[in-house]
Amino acid sequence: MATVLAAGRLGPPGTMLVAGPLGALVVLLVARGSGLGADDVGLGRGSLRRGAAYGLGCVAAVAVVYLVAARLPVTRSAFLDERYRLDPGAAVRTAFLVIPLGTVLFEEVSFRGVLWGLVRRERGAAPATLVSSALFGLWHVLPSLRLHRVNPAVAGLVGPGPAGPFLAVGGAVLVTAVAGVLFGELRRRSGSLLAPLGLHWAVNGLGVLVTAGTARWS
Repeated sequence: MATVLAAGRLGPPGTMLVAGPLGALVVLLVARGSGLGADDVGLGRGSLRRGAAYGLGCVAAVAVVYLVAARLPVTRSAFLDERYRLDPGAAVRTAFLVIPLGTVLFEEVSFRGVLWGLVRRERGAAPATLVSSALFGLWHVLPSLRLHRVNPAVAGLVGPGPAGPFLAVGGAVLVTAVAGVLFGELRRRSGSLLAPLGLHWAVNGLGVLVTAGTARWS
């Protein structure tokens, strides 16, 4: 996992489009070597339909929330992130190619698939969700180092002082850890990795599309 993170941070643009799927494959091979089956990592055929239904429901719910939030003055600043001031073509590529292959696939296979399955086998579902969520939060330390500079809503919350960067990173870790709990619960309830995959993509992918649209309309 550290290798994939380093590749994403230090490699040339587009590195994660290769490193993400390859990393997911390697993690699945490790799971196979550890004795986990398809059901253990959320890829069993019997739960795919239920997982897809959960995932599509999550996409619809996030879409409604984002569209409403982007229209309200009190929450619109959250969609003015400088990283995603993209033209329509770039926004679509980012949402439907870069994010699912470069981010969501690897993270969900690693955290809600293999790690969750390994801990669940030894300790049960609740510890699996707690452990995977804590590590998922810490995974986002590096990606959030510039968050206070590129997102006006975050900058307004943490303030301009020297503590701002630390508060932004700490907040990002906390928020993603809480999100990990929700992803883990979806994994438990559905029995399928498709459910957290759907919600994870919706939060990130639809976020890019709505942010790009908000920037153009503003």
